[in-house]
Amino acid sequence: MSVDRLLTSVLRLYQDVHDDARTEQIYSTTTMLLANLSNPLNITLLTSQLLTSPAIWARRDCMRACYRIISIYNTAAAHVRRNELENTKHKGPRTGGGLSSDAWASAVVKGADDQSSRWQHLLVLCGVLMGLDNRSHGQQSLSRGMRNTLEQAVVTATNLALRAREPEPPAPAGPVILALNFVFSLLSEPSRRMLDCDALLPAVTIAMLTKDGLNDGVFLGAIDLDLRQAGQKFMWPQNSPSFLHVRQLEQKPLVSGLGPLTRLLSFAIEHARDSRVVLQVQEDILVFTEKLLQQWQTNKLSELELSEEAVFLTHETLRGPWAALWQLLKKIMYGVVAVLQSIVARSLLDPHLRNDAVAPTVAIQSLKTLRNLYFISSWNGSSAFQVYTFTYLTSLDNLSRYPDGCVAFLSDIKPASSDSIPAHPLHRTLDLFYLNIAEHLPLNMPPEACDKLIVQPAITYLTHAAPLSPRMMELFETAHSAVLSAMSCPHNAPITVELAPFYAETLFKSFPSYISPRQFRVAFKTMMQILSPPYPISETHPQLAETLLEMVRFRSSAVAGRLPLPPKPDSHNSHSSDINEMVSEQSTLVLTLIDSLPFLHLNIFEDWLTLAVLALNDIENITLREPVKRRFWDVLVSGEMDVERAAIGVAWWGTRGGRETVLYGARGPAPPEPFMMSGAIVHDQEPASKL
Repeated sequence: MSVDRLLTSVLRLYQDVHDDARTEQIYSTTTMLLANLSNPLNITLLTSQLLTSPAIWARRDCMRACYRIISIYNTAAAHVRRNELENTKHKGPRTGGGLSSDAWASAVVKGADDQSSRWQHLLVLCGVLMGLDNRSHGQQSLSRGMRNTLEQAVVTATNLALRAREPEPPAPAGPVILALNFVFSLLSEPSRRMLDCDALLPAVTIAMLTKDGLNDGVFLGAIDLDLRQAGQKFMWPQNSPSFLHVRQLEQKPLVSGLGPLTRLLSFAIEHARDSRVVLQVQEDILVFTEKLLQQWQTNKLSELELSEEAVFLTHETLRGPWAALWQLLKKIMYGVVAVLQSIVARSLLDPHLRNDAVAPTVAIQSLKTLRNLYFISSWNGSSAFQVYTFTYLTSLDNLSRYPDGCVAFLSDIKPASSDSIPAHPLHRTLDLFYLNIAEHLPLNMPPEACDKLIVQPAITYLTHAAPLSPRMMELFETAHSAVLSAMSCPHNAPITVELAPFYAETLFKSFPSYISPRQFRVAFKTMMQILSPPYPISETHPQLAETLLEMVRFRSSAVAGRLPLPPKPDSHNSHSSDINEMVSEQSTLVLTLIDSLPFLHLNIFEDWLTLAVLALNDIENITLREPVKRRFWDVLVSGEMDVERAAIGVAWWGTRGGRETVLYGARGPAPPEPFMMSGAIVHDQEPASKL
């Protein structure tokens, strides 16, 4: 069939709706015609009819049609460019239609006329620009003038589609953003700056989060319906409707291209003129993550902790649907955090976002969003990337400047019950996020709020015994950090005085079963620093620090175990050399005494130097004693102590028996050997008479 007859045939097929097979045939024929027609007027006609064709646009799946239109013009443009190069190299019969890239592109652009909508024009323009862009191969397919014309046409079509005026109906966000997402990286910087970012921002957000993109996270709620019992384990079949839905979601163009889409959204956030539009985007993302968390909570998979995956899931589920689900969830989390990072970064510079009326709201909204995503970001260290760290810490820094905002935020996300540890793993995960947040906020909060919102929730995890698991160990460590953070604030002195003895006793009960030697030493050292000068508690309660030290000394000599402890790396010290150093319960307590020496009051400092050394020499195992002795010498000479304490230490070592106590212990040095001539004969008994 000739090209002209084929053109007539396909134009006739455009007028009716067909089944899937015939529709695919129409797409293929259109692509072939676009690449081979030699008359520019026919190319213009074909484009104009395609953009109004019932065969394409009367079908249900509009996004699929939009994707295919972009694909058609991308493929056809690539063929036109290839044919142009072939015709230039070889003389003879022309390949394809024989049109140059510029002439072909000009004919296609003329077909985007008033009979079709601006957003449909955008699909065609983006396909052409993508197909003719060969800059990555060092080639220039289009003249500079035609390229500028195409870029300006893309920007104009985008802006007009997003700012539709009556009587033209508003453009659907999905197709506009789909096209722009493909072509955004090809636009020059001047062209990008011509985009109407105030109109672009809400459109990108809608396309990303609703039915054309992530569909409000409803795919998580359907999983529970397809879980099956397989012996003692759960099975999520690969052919189940919910998993097939997950696969279909991953194949959506806006989901598979979520990385470029978040870069487009970040660009729009950075260049939007109206700050209110940025705040609305942040609100929309918060609502989306709330729905995502709610959907996750409704299915049984949320009841699994990381350490329980292999116990409760079949091998097929672990290797297939479970891994695919988490890959998608992490992809969502990365995208949302990247957008948050742009909002937080703008809030540092935009005067409309960093004023005292708006700044705490921006910080709170960001932290709430991160809390909703914490069931993802806390899984296998998924939050260990720079964008997350910047967003999290910057939001905390901004919020910590506003006491009322800190109290309101913690009150809003406070655990429902402070009397017991929640049974549901997801609630424990949210508690972990809460304690991590609370650790950073007590400095500007009033003492009553610190006690209610930080100390009491943390004590729940310090006083209730629960089966050990990686998540429970994290909670236990974070609870210790939160309590120490509240105690270290000078204005919380009344709380600290009441809490210090209880907290010290909690430390003793927790070591060595629940916390590592390093954690015990750091916690006790921090508490001793809080109770010593220049903190005001050292003046109002001067005996408190020495009383706690006496508890450590008594336990080291009378209660503590002497046998070496098994290596126990903790989450904050997994690569430290302390792990390879053998310690016992007793030697750890003595190390704790030594760690506390630089903070003690001058009146008791010298006495505790001697007591620490006596406790050191009470360690019988030389392998355990030597690291403690090295630590003692390190405290004396490394500069940890201030000038006054260092001077007392030098005098104690040189003239007050410190050296002898360290080297020989309480018994003192051994008596010297009697002097005698070299070679003298020594008798065991005194001679009977002398000459």
